[in-house]
Amino acid sequence: ADSSDADVELPSIRHQPEGLEQLLARTNFTKTELQSLYRGFKNECPSGLVDEETFTLIYSRFFPQGDASSYAHSPPDAFDADRNGALCFQDFAVGLSVLLRGTEQQKLKWTFDLYDVNKDPPVTKEDMLEPPQSIYAMMGRCTEPTLGASPPPQHVELFFQKMDRNRDGVVTFEEFLATCQE
Repeated sequence: ADSSDADVELPSIRHQPEGLEQLLARTNFTKTELQSLYRGFKNECPSGLVDEETFTLIYSRFFPQGDASSYAHSPPDAFDADRNGALCFQDFAVGLSVLLRGTEQQKLKWTFDLYDVNKDPPVTKEDMLEPPQSIYAMMGRCTEPTLGASPPPQHVELFFQKMDRNRDGVVTFEEFLATCQE
């Protein structure tokens, strides 16, 4: 290779979001809101994609006393509609639209999916245990009152007593929805 090849820079790969009109149709945001969200997203993530490592770094800044690595996969998984392991702007915008302006059922489905860690409904006790344990680990020793080792399993057990209506050891979305709506 000659020296002129060294001066050539390859363009970095950037994710291109879908068109504004398509996002307007898929979300409950206005054009101005989407443009503002996009500017903020691109400012924080110039490549246009957020992966688990980026989430870990973000959460580590907020919770320096804990371990954010186990929790960092939950939000991207919950927003990552195409399940490609990275969060793009349209995933973010659609997920945020559900959380902020979705119907009660859409919000509950999003929450149910957050707990379905292996993405094979129904939700088991093991699935349900992972998010609270990850949150406790992320928060570390800086919580008041201090969190012990047993609260997540106790919370999950109480959850299952209320939600598992047919006592089969799993919670379907229908059971989850019915219980939450009561």
